[in-house]
Amino acid sequence: MTRSESETLLLDAMIYHQCIIQIVRHVRVSGNPRFDNASIGIHGGAVATAMTELSLSEQAYQQLRRMIVRLDFAPGDVLREEALQEALGMSRTPIREALQRLAREHFVTVIPRRGMFVSGIDVSELSMLFETRSVLEPYAARLAAARGTDEHWTAMAVALDAADSAIGNLHLMEIDRRGHEIMWEAAGNRFLVDTLDMLYAQSDRLWHLYLTDVAEMQHAVDEHAELMDALQAGDGERAGELMEEHIRAFDAEIRSAVTERLASPLAG
Repeated sequence: MTRSESETLLLDAMIYHQCIIQIVRHVRVSGNPRFDNASIGIHGGAVATAMTELSLSEQAYQQLRRMIVRLDFAPGDVLREEALQEALGMSRTPIREALQRLAREHFVTVIPRRGMFVSGIDVSELSMLFETRSVLEPYAARLAAARGTDEHWTAMAVALDAADSAIGNLHLMEIDRRGHEIMWEAAGNRFLVDTLDMLYAQSDRLWHLYLTDVAEMQHAVDEHAELMDALQAGDGERAGELMEEHIRAFDAEIRSAVTERLASPLAG
């Protein structure tokens, strides 16, 4: 074996190890029976192990962020530690750590002497969210095309196949997210993964606020199939272009929904 081949195998092993770590980190505490273990490409035993290994702080963070994204906690709602402890069945420390992390990611706002509130959704920040994702997501796609493995694309194919039996937009949105997650994991850059995970969650929150009842998510999932072909072929430029188009289409839908909402006689 040549030195170049050894280095390539070592790099592949490192990327695969990072992929496993990121899959564990991104297992959701959702309790959604329709989005089963097969659809995220790992065995049931691995999921159970991952869940037990997640710290209480991480579990609290995942659950609270999901509730904020899904608007179980609406913008402006007060977040009381005691009530959250009872709802999640956890002690004060993991709840407090999760809230501090959510505050750093702008999901929660801390007002001294008043408490913690779910952050509002400022439509004026849509352009900043779009311009950030439109740079980072295509970059991640190009990295994934260069670094991804057969395991990644097999997992992505399984996730996308779940769309055939999807029930409603919420399930399709989960599949869309899983497609993004696998691409991020294949990119092999944990700093990029953490940033894109937060940005996607902010976009997901906007989708639930403006598009959940009107947007058809099937087309977004279909776009992942063409993207997967480019990724699997190692065509980074094409993968980057397709991801930019994917992000641009979402941004256009959000802007249209916001404009329609603001123009409504009931707005304000």
